[in-house]
Amino acid sequence: MALCEICGIREARNECISCHRTVCGDCIITIAGVCVKCSKSDVSDLVTDLKNTKALQFGKFTLASGKESEYYIDIKRAITETRVLVKIAEKISPHATGADRIAGVELGAVPIAVAVALKVDRPFVIVRKERKEHGTGKIFEGELVKGDRVLFVEDVTTTANSLKKAILELRAEGALIEKAVVVVDREEGGQENLGEIGVELIPLVRSTDLLG
Repeated sequence: MALCEICGIREARNECISCHRTVCGDCIITIAGVCVKCSKSDVSDLVTDLKNTKALQFGKFTLASGKESEYYIDIKRAITETRVLVKIAEKISPHATGADRIAGVELGAVPIAVAVALKVDRPFVIVRKERKEHGTGKIFEGELVKGDRVLFVEDVTTTANSLKKAILELRAEGALIEKAVVVVDREEGGQENLGEIGVELIPLVRSTDLLG
């Protein structure tokens, strides 16, 4: 029986997708597929980057969901720093194992989708918020084959309504979508909302990590 490489006590039944340690059920973060050590270092590292780029702002804001908030997470500001964008792509790329394509909703998720696609050498799809009313009238840009396994990426989720809509649009085109990775989850119902359609939302960072 192989023992967990972190605690050394319990039987190892899982492999961390980041460091590839074999670990027990108590030392793996199931939703992310990473061990507790990688999870802690990933979070603290990225939280520092987001704060240093002033992606976390305080004041009075109206979010895309329509909710009012005393803080705003501007991931677009952070990902214009190529060093941060590359780091985000590196943290998301293990979740792209088995994916045929990477997808992101315009605008904020597009640079992330491109960076991840380049990292894992997969094509990407840009999903429009609204269907074009001219030309081809497409809801997305890029190629999509029925049965393609698609990994969605997102910058920030609150309720995840816009992400849910985009996922359903691509599913209607024949895509297979089981999970989405978001840089920051504001923890306001996004995971539950996507869970209703059978999609696992995997956050790199949660709002409690930033605010804490």
